Formats: sequence, structure tokens, C-alpha cells
Amino acid sequence: MKGLAGFVLFWIGFWTYAQNEAIFEQATSAYNEGDYETAITYYLEILGNGEHSAALYFNLGNSYYKINQIAPSIYYYEKALLLKPNDLEIRNNLAYAQNMTLDAIDKMPETGFSKIYNRITGILSFDQWAIAAVVFTILFVLLYIAFFYFRYSSRKRIAFISGMISLIMALISMTFAFIQHNDFKSDRPAIIFSEEVTVKSEPNDRSQEVFTLHEGTKIHVLDSLNQWKKIRIGDGKTGWLMDTDIKMLKDF
Repeated sequence: MKGLAGFVLFWIGFWTYAQNEAIFEQATSAYNEGDYETAITYYLEILGNGEHSAALYFNLGNSYYKINQIAPSIYYYEKALLLKPNDLEIRNNLAYAQNMTLDAIDKMPETGFSKIYNRITGILSFDQWAIAAVVFTILFVLLYIAFFYFRYSSRKRIAFISGMISLIMALISMTFAFIQHNDFKSDRPAIIFSEEVTVKSEPNDRSQEVFTLHEGTKIHVLDSLNQWKKIRIGDGKTGWLMDTDIKMLKDF
């Protein structure tokens, strides 16, 4: 029975993959013909089938950008960037879309240490750092074994030093993977989808208006209370808005 169930699941997965590939080709054909709304329909159908990939989100971002729907365009570019954070093409297209937003928000300046830290840890994503830790650990074990089997002191010295370097790199990679994973979980980015939204000082309609945001602006969710979200923008300002005004990026 287990074998039959596995066989059935395999064929269901294969059929879904083949179906998504066929729909993706139809979407690409519609996009190339300038029928962007049809392409969007096809791409969203693939999303509905449970497929998530940087290429799919990137194509959706391009399609929405072509019909001047900036909020969903930025939304899908940002989702693509979450899966491929170092992709220059995604970053460039996202920058073009962001230039069409109304809100000009200055980012808080980073300290020298913060810049160096973000530059180093941002080289890889947390899962890539984890893979690097595994690779360095395996290399350390192999060099440790080689140390005992080598007969000449010069080779033993090289194996020992290389093994220590591999161990240090494994520990550093594990630390970066842990930090990156915690940062990823604690960071809750979202995109404003309402054309214009007034941010309040407290989670109620009677509170003071603190600033206004427009569609396409990226914010970070800090807290929730009923239908309200406490948010922070790039310059550090905080406030409350309704959760119907935004779409969370990490919803996959």
C-alpha cells in the first residue's frame, strides 16, 4: 500500500509539474505578444497550483510593470528577491518600479560596522551559509583523517593548518546562518497596496494622523492588534494602519 501511495503521489507531482510548465509557456507567449493581462492570469494560475520560484515572481513583476500597476509589480519583484537576493536583473527592475512610487523616504544611515556586517553576511542567504558550514565540516573531517595517515611532517602540518582553517570557517558559516535565519524570521516586510493610506499614531480611527503613504511603498510590520498593524518605514518613523492596506511579502 505504501508503494502504491508513493507511486500515485509521484505521478500527481509529475502531472502538476508538466501542467505548470505548459501554462508557463502560454504565459511567456502571451507576454511576448504584449498581452500582459493574459500573461498575469496564467502566472497567477501557476501560483494557485502551489508553484513558487524567483522566475515566476520576476515575470509577474515585469507583467504588472508593463501595465503600470506599480504596487503588485514591486510586490512580486521583492518576492523574487527574497528567493534570489543577489540577482542583479531583479534588483535593477525593482529599482525602475520603485522610481515610479510617490513616497521619497530617506533610509536611516548605517554605521561603519553595520555596513561591513551586512555586506559580509549578505553574500549568502541563511540556507547557503548552512550549506557552506556542512561543506567546511566535511572538509575538516577529511583533513583530520589525512593528518593521521600522512607519514611526512610537512604534509601533516599542511593538513593540520588546513583542518583548523576549515573548522573555523565552518563555525563562522554556522554563526552567520543562525544570525541570518533569525533576521529573516524577525523581519516582516510588506508593500502598501492602497492608493493612499493615512498612518495613525494609535490603532484606532480617532487617533492622530502621523504621516501618509502611497501604493508601492515598502514597510516593515512590527506588531499587530486586531485588524491594525504597527509599521516602520525606512527613515525610522512608526505608526499604525489597517491590515487591508498592505500585503505581506513572506506569505509563501
